[in-house]
Amino acid sequence: SDIVEGETVRELYDERSGITNIVVVEHRERRLHPHLQVFDGDKRIANISVPTGGYLQVRDGDEVKEGDILIKIPRESSKSRDITGGLPRVAELFEARKPKDTAVVSEIDGFVEFGETERGNRRIIIRDEQGEAREYSIPIGKHLRVHEGDRVRAGDRLSEGSIDPHDILRIKGENAVQQYMLDEIQAVYRLQGVTINDKHVEVIVAQMLRKVRIEKAGDTEFLEGDDVDKRKLREVNERVINEGGEPATFKPMLLGITKASLTTESFLSAASFQETTKVLSKAAVEGKVDKLSGLKENLIMGNLIPAGTGSRNLRKLRVKDTATDFSQVEESAASEDFVDIGEQF
Repeated sequence: SDIVEGETVRELYDERSGITNIVVVEHRERRLHPHLQVFDGDKRIANISVPTGGYLQVRDGDEVKEGDILIKIPRESSKSRDITGGLPRVAELFEARKPKDTAVVSEIDGFVEFGETERGNRRIIIRDEQGEAREYSIPIGKHLRVHEGDRVRAGDRLSEGSIDPHDILRIKGENAVQQYMLDEIQAVYRLQGVTINDKHVEVIVAQMLRKVRIEKAGDTEFLEGDDVDKRKLREVNERVINEGGEPATFKPMLLGITKASLTTESFLSAASFQETTKVLSKAAVEGKVDKLSGLKENLIMGNLIPAGTGSRNLRKLRVKDTATDFSQVEESAASEDFVDIGEQF
């Protein structure tokens, strides 16, 4: 139905194989939506939507059996899949960019129902067992991955395309998006036989999820919409709860590595990465103070990094002469002040 030569389908000659295929094209006015109908006698037993770009393998009146191919969807011609060709995908993931061809993802578990077509878009309804429903609008020409009556889970793709990591974070949470990022990034390197330990990617992804956005401030000093470091928010919430107040509520954020680096608490660390003039100018206007709590800022200032010898746990030590009588050492230590080695550096 709605298969009209010159309007919704056209012939395409393949020079390699010498075969002429009938390919589905999008109708200019989007009034016609090609689909195949399968009849058993006078009874219609199937109604199959044909995506734009699909190759028809049957003609009107052909007899088909179960398992016969009705439509072929050609894959894109293989592009350069070496490490250079895969790096843009890695950059897209690490910068947490929205993919160009984004898939529509289900937000709940439930069963698929097809609604009416409106303005060139197909309505798909996901209804769970409790009766809650979510509605999605998908362009007619986009290939669907589900059929009427299928059961889907939250996070499953309803249409073809790449999944937006922000959708996974919103629907399935932090653990799911961390696993997705790890799998997608490793897939690019494994394609060329490059082995990278998961921990290196995990450290970067953990930094991308370092910030959260305040939804309700409660009795904290934060404002709604503030982007706050997880560790700082945890400390403030614990203090507010101990005082009998209401803690702030928040939602997790996924930042690209560039933005994550520029929004760090240390302006010295941020300035050493990118946009140095902008970072330093903003820090000067806001009168920021860098507490030199991280690695990079201490390296820049020529200090010991806060790890190993420079660890904060080792900043205060009792430095005494060796003695055989340990009780004498303990009495001497109890009567004298600590020596702060950290002040000597």
